[in-house]
Amino acid sequence: MRVLVVEDEPKLAALLARALREEGHPTDVAGRGEEALWMANVAPYDAIVLDVMLPDLDGFEIVRRLRAKEIWAPVMMLTARDAVADRVGGLDAGADDYLTKPFSFDELLARLRAIARRGHVERPAVIEVGDLRLDPASRRAWRGDTELDLSTREFALLEIFMRHAGQALSRLQLLEGAWDMAFESRSNVVDVYVRYLREKVDRPFGRASLETVRGIGYRLREDGG
Repeated sequence: MRVLVVEDEPKLAALLARALREEGHPTDVAGRGEEALWMANVAPYDAIVLDVMLPDLDGFEIVRRLRAKEIWAPVMMLTARDAVADRVGGLDAGADDYLTKPFSFDELLARLRAIARRGHVERPAVIEVGDLRLDPASRRAWRGDTELDLSTREFALLEIFMRHAGQALSRLQLLEGAWDMAFESRSNVVDVYVRYLREKVDRPFGRASLETVRGIGYRLREDGG
């Protein structure tokens, strides 16, 4: 696998690059965030090892920009910080794994192999369908520039629709995706919440993105309607 190491500490960067090359992995090194973004844009890396603390852009911002440019190379974040909030922030930004310094090179290599097996799969941190945007990490959603005021259940239902845009989803699929097993199902609860969503996501904007599919259930139009 071809690897990009993004690390501003020269000794650690050289050590990682040498060790990876000795294992047979072509490896490039970037010492700054902007340099890393340029390199990731022009070369097909199978994995990126990314330090959080860099002199220009932090690792969280770099991952966000990579994903915004639809660069889906798996990212392993490295940091001396071990706070839960930092790990959550990195993963929510679009990273695939997180390793705290100091670390074992054998573990790093094993984790790199694991994330590289996933390949360049689209996994945007923010889901977009037309002018609808939904951020699962912050639990916020927008239609254009207008933020939507959604309940927890409405948000969960919209997330299912957006992750499966263009697909006809049965009431059972929607029920299983947005409600847990402890919920006592009522026959019309999905219809009720789809109506709530339409009142917030469609009607104020003159849209009709949530369509009824006769005999099946509902569908969110692929263009966001």
